[in-house]
Amino acid sequence: MTKSARNILVVDDSKAILVVMQAILNELDVANVTICLNAAEALNKVKANPHFFDAVFTDLNMPNMDGMELIRHLGTIQYPGAIVIISEMNSKIIDLAADLARKNNVHLIGNIAKPVQLNQVYTLLKKLEYLACHTEKTSEPISESQLLHAISHNEITPYYQPKVNRINNKVASIEVLARIVTAKHGVIILPERFISVAEDLDLINLVTFQLFEKATGDFSEIKARLGYELKLAFNLSPCQLEDLSCPDKLALILQLNQLTPSEIILEITEQHALSSSAQLETLNRLRMRGFGISLDDFGTGFTNIQQLKTLPFTEVKIDSTLISNIESDLFSQVIVSSLVHIAIQDDLAIVAEGIERVEELEYLDRFKEHILMQGFLISRPKGKTEFIRWAQSWLHMVSLNSHSRR
Repeated sequence: MTKSARNILVVDDSKAILVVMQAILNELDVANVTICLNAAEALNKVKANPHFFDAVFTDLNMPNMDGMELIRHLGTIQYPGAIVIISEMNSKIIDLAADLARKNNVHLIGNIAKPVQLNQVYTLLKKLEYLACHTEKTSEPISESQLLHAISHNEITPYYQPKVNRINNKVASIEVLARIVTAKHGVIILPERFISVAEDLDLINLVTFQLFEKATGDFSEIKARLGYELKLAFNLSPCQLEDLSCPDKLALILQLNQLTPSEIILEITEQHALSSSAQLETLNRLRMRGFGISLDDFGTGFTNIQQLKTLPFTEVKIDSTLISNIESDLFSQVIVSSLVHIAIQDDLAIVAEGIERVEELEYLDRFKEHILMQGFLISRPKGKTEFIRWAQSWLHMVSLNSHSRR
């Protein structure tokens, strides 16, 4: 079907289920399907080559080693692929299984109910494809000298993407996304080519603070042109939280641009668990100063529901892999619904990121009182001038639609 589903491992103690799964996966053009009648055999196959299988489809209720134990062992060996549960599960079991998977550091992307249907498997393979194309590097990372040149020549440039409140269709906040725009040729370099390089070379603070200075400088004009108050969101990586002086540095830049921490949301990416005392202290001090704190990419990393309730987050961003095809994906629907209930209880804002299809937006509209919408369907990231032009056009369209309904 796709390059992201080349090798699939299926484990179930029912020979009939294995035959059906193999037939369906072959029908969907999966190149290599491996089947196992017990979890121990499946675990040994993964251990032999952890990077070979793109996904493991597993039953839960099996003799000797069951599916949850298999998932725990896959986490122990740091299996990097996706996991799909083949089982009829109610919403509480789905929710708990997803939470346990995060605790075990594995990526559970969904479940298939028995009897297995082709359209269910197809939906999961599409999600696997989406996950792969959004995580694979499409271009080579830039070199250290290229990054140093970009920093020294002030080429780190903010692009802006809105988070929209669907109740009034106003832009509630704007996420700042890093780009390198070369001065000589105007070439735009995307962050997947330089952020990890900056982190590895301990240059990420230089990139962030150059971006922060430019965006906070732009923000006054953006607010004036839109004509109402909104917030600005920046990405911080967990490694930056190790710097205990981070809150002071950010506050100083805000002061110079006559902004307050309450106007800023700091999005903390979820690739690594937040655990060190320095990270937690910085997180707490940022919140004490009045910054909003957003947990980015929820659903792909290590933060479980309990951590979400105990750490001082003010916003959660649902990762795009849970949003993709959500209108037909029961697993994602349960996770999102559960998150909305927690958000209501704990006064958390929620953002659905990666909305690319009308069907996804229409499904999420049932939660529009609690979820802000973000994605290419609404607007791609844009430079300041283009973003202001888009925002004014968007507000004009919203105003016309509002008048037409009266």
